[in-house]
Amino acid sequence: MTHRRGFVIALVVLVATAVILAVLYVKSHPLVFNESLWGHAHCMPQAGVALRLYASDHAGRLPSHTNGYGDALSLLREYTQADILTGPGYSANVFREAWASTSHVDEALCGRIYVQGLSETNDGNIALLFDKVAAPPDHCHFPRRLWAGFVREVCFIDGAWRAVPVEAWPDFARKQIDLLVTAGFERTRAAELYAEVK
Repeated sequence: MTHRRGFVIALVVLVATAVILAVLYVKSHPLVFNESLWGHAHCMPQAGVALRLYASDHAGRLPSHTNGYGDALSLLREYTQADILTGPGYSANVFREAWASTSHVDEALCGRIYVQGLSETNDGNIALLFDKVAAPPDHCHFPRRLWAGFVREVCFIDGAWRAVPVEAWPDFARKQIDLLVTAGFERTRAAELYAEVK
């Protein structure tokens, strides 16, 4: 009887420990359990399609707005859903509310950084849209998300997209800033866009 009681106590301790570790993991890695846990919540390929469709309808010009890139992204209303325009850890409600009331979309509330002032004639290797926050890739679902590395998903002018691992991001950002300078951007403005990532 005491052997059985010892086994039950050991089992309870093991289960309690597993629960505590699971809670600590979830709290320390909330983006693993975001909207993309089971489905494609922030599908970057769809964002790329929306941008290309917009350009097709506007003589090759990509969305641009004097009030900032939040309002520029809001111009994609006819081409995509709000969930596609925002990145991990951010709410798409900012776009839904703006579309319902034609209000301003604050850049601070956007989950993706959009580079305005470009068109389809610019270098296709320039990153046009990228996640502010690194997270497991959107196309990586549970349980693989538990061990997947964190990335920022990026959409390029030519419509291609890719996931850039966190450790490769500084080098990627330096090269993108150089490409923007070559395209006519002031280096400080280009660097400001990449400084927004968290």
